[in-house]
Amino acid sequence: MIEILESGPFNTVQDLGRPGYRDIGVTASGAMDPLAVRIGNILVGNEENAAVIEVQTFPFRLRFEQRAVFTVTGADGNPDLDGSELLPWCAYAAEAGQVLELKQPPRLARAYIALGGGLDIPVVMGSRSTSLRGGFGGNAGRPLAKGDRIALGQDAEITMLPAAGLAVVEPAAALCDVFPASVDGVLPIRALPAGEHELFAGDGEAFWRQTWRISSRSDRTGYRLSGQPITPTASVEMRSHGVVPGVIQVPPGGEPIVQMSDANTAGGYPKIAGVIECDLWRLGQARIGARLQFVRSTHAEARTVERAVARYVDDIRQTSRMVKRALKAMA
Repeated sequence: MIEILESGPFNTVQDLGRPGYRDIGVTASGAMDPLAVRIGNILVGNEENAAVIEVQTFPFRLRFEQRAVFTVTGADGNPDLDGSELLPWCAYAAEAGQVLELKQPPRLARAYIALGGGLDIPVVMGSRSTSLRGGFGGNAGRPLAKGDRIALGQDAEITMLPAAGLAVVEPAAALCDVFPASVDGVLPIRALPAGEHELFAGDGEAFWRQTWRISSRSDRTGYRLSGQPITPTASVEMRSHGVVPGVIQVPPGGEPIVQMSDANTAGGYPKIAGVIECDLWRLGQARIGARLQFVRSTHAEARTVERAVARYVDDIRQTSRMVKRALKAMA
């Protein structure tokens, strides 16, 4: 069991989402940085889809009411356990009564707390993710609040000893050869031209050339971008069509919207591009006000990045298994 001591309005329980229900209007939800969730769960000995706490408003504090293993992944910045600074991307053991605190990270947007055994949250439509718009899933369909108490999975004690002490190099550093760094504070995000790209003619090229800023009107549903508006060459009446996270639509005002984890299930705005899936976690870690530029990619490049990420995650998975086997042999 854990108890929330301090939280903000947008901190929720998330996993990797609930795909398969978009045809009935149910968004997938899930973590804005799914890579951080997968790695965090591996570090504490969980299945990769176990429920975690997504923190995007700080400070955040929780108290352990039992012995548990935990890790903090995602945002940069160091968590504190009873006032002692810890490393992120590293599994630790906590004793009953100890307090974990996450302070405002210096650059990135979201941190994830994975706990051994996972969070004992009811499964709704195959997922424990919170749907704030729908008011279901997660912690009674709402953000975490002071005084909330959440049980850990039954195997929390079992996973604790093998996992504690395991650490990894964070993705941005380990995969720097496939994830280009920001240039002068501008984050490059790779995307593919989408169905209605040709409708924008010269403005289509302006979409790729200019630097966009994430507007304060952004949320988990979509990032609204501020910049020089782009418009199609002629007005077009479109039927509503299915959309997924990463789709970039252009409303009549000309400032694009990038669909994110709580993406609408359908929409009628023209689609100018789509962010490649492996770059979505980077976009999910971008703060309000951050600047970004879209880089035209290819399907071949997207597959190359996907394979690099898969190798990275598999290496962590295999290392975790070897450590567990070694510790069991020593017991």
